[in-house]
Amino acid sequence: MNLTGRITDGDLVLRRELAAPIEDVWASVTESERLARWFGTWTGDPAEGHVTVTMNAEAEPGSPTRYDIHRCDRPHRLSVSATDEYGTWLLDLDLSHADGRTTLVLTQRDVAPSGAHEVGPGWEWYLDRLESAVEDVEPPTLEAFDQDYLPLGDLYRSMLSD
Repeated sequence: MNLTGRITDGDLVLRRELAAPIEDVWASVTESERLARWFGTWTGDPAEGHVTVTMNAEAEPGSPTRYDIHRCDRPHRLSVSATDEYGTWLLDLDLSHADGRTTLVLTQRDVAPSGAHEVGPGWEWYLDRLESAVEDVEPPTLEAFDQDYLPLGDLYRSMLSD
């Protein structure tokens, strides 16, 4: 399991290189049916500036949560925010494409130091699930999360003390 994230000035930044066209990666994060393969589904009309997301990769489906859309520049940038029982999520997704590969940079702004050891491994798991969805292979399971991803929490915690 490789650590792909860094915490800088309170922001968690994760970077992935995907062997897929940018349009395919964009569809995997913005189309409800494609998003369902690795994260959850959404309902609503994005033109209204928000959608309701229900996470489906967890052991129990999450409560529907409103995600406000702050910026959507297809297929390069998506900025959203949400508040749920775990806190406030300020997320930026940036995509670029070169040489047949799409670079994905996910930034979660203002990560609470007390939660970095869980948030970092969580995004590692979700982004591996995204990569699996794009490549049409089996995604990492919840059992893999417990075994392979949770131990990354110590590495994320240590970034805060550097």
